[in-house]
Amino acid sequence: MEIIHLILGKANPNRMNGVNKVVHELATTQVEKGISAEVWGITDNPVHDYPSRIFKTRLFKASKNPFGFDKELKAALLTRTQSAVIHIHGAFLPVFYSVSAFLYKHDIPFIITPHSSYNIVMMRKNSIIKKIYFALFEKKLLDRSSFIHLVGKSELTGLDLIYHNRKSALIPYGFNIPVINKQAEKSSSNIVFGYCGRFDIHSKGLDIMLEGFAMLHKQFSNTKLMVIGDGDQRPKVEAIIRQLGIEDAVELMGSRFGEEKVALLQQCHVFVHPSRSDGLPATIVEAAALGLPSVVSEETNIGDFITAFDAGQSMKSLDAQAFYQSLASVYKRIYFNNELEQLKKNALQMIEEAFNWNNVLAKLNKLYKEAYLAKHELLEQKSFTLE
Repeated sequence: MEIIHLILGKANPNRMNGVNKVVHELATTQVEKGISAEVWGITDNPVHDYPSRIFKTRLFKASKNPFGFDKELKAALLTRTQSAVIHIHGAFLPVFYSVSAFLYKHDIPFIITPHSSYNIVMMRKNSIIKKIYFALFEKKLLDRSSFIHLVGKSELTGLDLIYHNRKSALIPYGFNIPVINKQAEKSSSNIVFGYCGRFDIHSKGLDIMLEGFAMLHKQFSNTKLMVIGDGDQRPKVEAIIRQLGIEDAVELMGSRFGEEKVALLQQCHVFVHPSRSDGLPATIVEAAALGLPSVVSEETNIGDFITAFDAGQSMKSLDAQAFYQSLASVYKRIYFNNELEQLKKNALQMIEEAFNWNNVLAKLNKLYKEAYLAKHELLEQKSFTLE
């Protein structure tokens, strides 16, 4: 049995696309563990212009018709009818509706990971259009799937409101602790809070982050906020910073990737992510793997882990005041109680236990095997009946 991850894109870890990063990490770890896995990408630019990786990647030209897909992809899928389980990444994408119909017709089992698309907040965006699309297309895709792999409680709750089923599986992502520069030193005079992600003010709660940090900085002047990322809403972010009068305390670093991003995160004491809508942000897990405690919203789906391992603070409500209170709590533990090393140990323990790839892959492999066996047992029954 082999696993084929089907995505829009190229699984490029150097792009600010969370799905690409997760699929790259998942496929890499599967191959390292001896699992046969490939990544097939549907893209406007089917050129292999990404860094080297240990898994095989095949690229197929995207169609101008949102429901259409390449003949070469169809032919490639037909060569795997007896050997593969397809793992579709993404939701509310017309091409995947068409792919699911093709897979179902040819008895190729597949599971789908919607990557937060079904959580309540995301479903409210363009809600009328999504309701119509769900009724006409998305529901049929889910009906055809063997399993629906969800990474957080918010998505499990959101999906249950519109699609009652017994094939949803809640499994977080795994994460490998990166090799880090242990010589990197944090500031001895300032407590630095860090954010890394796209500049989406509403979804990522950047207004909550800046307003809450402004409250903290007014009380404790030795605090700084490092913001890694960029986007079309940067001018609005800059305007909020000026309005709050915290220009001297906030540093916008722009987009950073790879070792450069890791080096910047290592200069931080605490990672922050007060998102209004998310699946399971890889940046929080990545920061924890560097030993950073985090202040997060429940909507990140990591709050329960943070609380269970005492690896920071999970906000009690989704507003600037609650964010400030969580920041202040962690600040006091670090600055007054000298608990930074303990929080670091807790964050690393959370990664080693809750996001251990061995545990995650065991659960995913169970889904793959059940999907594969169920489909092929059904085929055998059909064959027996015909005979």
